[in-house]
Amino acid sequence: MTKVKMRPLRLGGARKRMVRTQVGALCYRLREGRLEYLLVTSRGTGRWVIPKGWPMDGETPAAAACHEAWEEAGVTGKPVGNAIGVYSYVKPADRDALPRIVVVFPVRVKRLAETFPECRERRRKWLSPRKAAGRLAEPELRQILRDFVPPELRG
Repeated sequence: MTKVKMRPLRLGGARKRMVRTQVGALCYRLREGRLEYLLVTSRGTGRWVIPKGWPMDGETPAAAACHEAWEEAGVTGKPVGNAIGVYSYVKPADRDALPRIVVVFPVRVKRLAETFPECRERRRKWLSPRKAAGRLAEPELRQILRDFVPPELRG
């Protein structure tokens, strides 16, 4: 059995029943054989993040993550495999400052739309894994990006 080195999740002193769970999409593509990630800016602070949101009634978590990728980044894509990790954060502008846990699903991008529901509220950018990790504030999410190997690149 391989040991995975991970940092403990930070719940900010909240009791476990106070933690909110979201789903996130790690949108990726292979360009000339190189892996790239699509990041978007948050609406409030303009920080670089992955598309994420709340689970949806009647949808699988992976399908809900794909829905968020469409709304926040204009991504048409397909979830690939199972969840690849979990990270925690506290939304800076949140009144109650409850911690959130995000379950991350890889989404292979097939197309990017020019117009999408939040296109006037966000920017998006393709980045190498190293540059993408450098723009993210959450250490657990940075580690998820560094560790992910798409099925297309597995030997």
